[in-house]
Amino acid sequence: MDADIIVIGASPAGLMAARNACEKGADVLLLEKKEEIGNPPHPANSFFKGMLDRCGERADPSYVVHYLKGMKIISPEGREIIVETPGYSIDKTKFDRFYAEKVMKTGVDLRTGIEARDIWKEGGEFAVITSAGTLRSKTVIISDGINSKIASLLGMNTLKHPEDIAWGTELEIRAPGLGKPEMFEYYVGNHAPGWKTTYAPRGGDNAAIGAYVRRCGKDATPYLNAWVEKFKQLKGLEEIEVVRKLSGGDPIVTIPGDYITDGIMVVGGAAGQSGIGYAMRAGQICGDVAADAVKKGDVSKSSLSEYRKVWEKEFKVEHYVGRIGLETLRKMTDREIDEMAKVFENEDLSFIHGSAFEQAMQVFTFMMKKKPSAMLKYRAFLRNK
Repeated sequence: MDADIIVIGASPAGLMAARNACEKGADVLLLEKKEEIGNPPHPANSFFKGMLDRCGERADPSYVVHYLKGMKIISPEGREIIVETPGYSIDKTKFDRFYAEKVMKTGVDLRTGIEARDIWKEGGEFAVITSAGTLRSKTVIISDGINSKIASLLGMNTLKHPEDIAWGTELEIRAPGLGKPEMFEYYVGNHAPGWKTTYAPRGGDNAAIGAYVRRCGKDATPYLNAWVEKFKQLKGLEEIEVVRKLSGGDPIVTIPGDYITDGIMVVGGAAGQSGIGYAMRAGQICGDVAADAVKKGDVSKSSLSEYRKVWEKEFKVEHYVGRIGLETLRKMTDREIDEMAKVFENEDLSFIHGSAFEQAMQVFTFMMKKKPSAMLKYRAFLRNK
């Protein structure tokens, strides 16, 4: 065999899976189809401290381009819900390379420019057919992102709701002073069906704006074009300089499905595990379980299912609560969203903390005390839309 474990894809989840498995003594080979790590990057270029805390990592200044104080969630008529929580705008390429270097220092054999094209089982091991030849291992971790084809070649349906992938297009832009504000801005409503448009200050004159939609096809460009014009109007800008355009998918409410079988584990976006910090934690769990299974000489589905058990204990409720919330948002009218925003506008929301489930319960309790009728808006979740 070429390694104890072959990891396909140097996504944040894949990097963590490779690192943790190697640290526990496994011989790990990590394959990445890009010639250079992080180039081109995924459009996800910001996160909040609470997300990174989930995987026990700290933001490193080497990839942070701008520090944020929190976020504003802005309704269709401009009502603002302000949530103060430390966050970071990052250089995603530098972020990926930062972790790739850490992974290689643990002893992982990271090979770039190698694409996994097919996979099949031969006896008790897997043959991974790549652009550089055939590689063999008894255990394979698939972490090649939302567009993964390798898991489907094995007959695995890794997402319960693949139709709900949020497809997004983002522009890196420049205009005088555009990157100086310290709050990330989310704009919700039917101008971006199913999710949001965004404004992420990135320091100085730099910023990123994007549109992310669900059930509207993979090309979010029409929604982005409309958002660009609206954004210029909101910020009083005549023109903006477009530096780069990036596109990608986010499995934010797809819910993980079938992501474990004999000798195979799927992690990160390919398994419907959304969010940089959350996906990295899933990778850590996956790598630990894979290394333990290899050490025991048992990589059966039963043995590898410890990965699912631990992941579900930490994240299952959060993913389901998140799906309920975003599906409700998708089905609400702009007027309903505005009415909901009134409940939270100008309120101190510092009491919201803990897991997503705990936060949801705190929000529900607050709404019941502040305006019980606002809870009726959640009936939108039951609409057939």
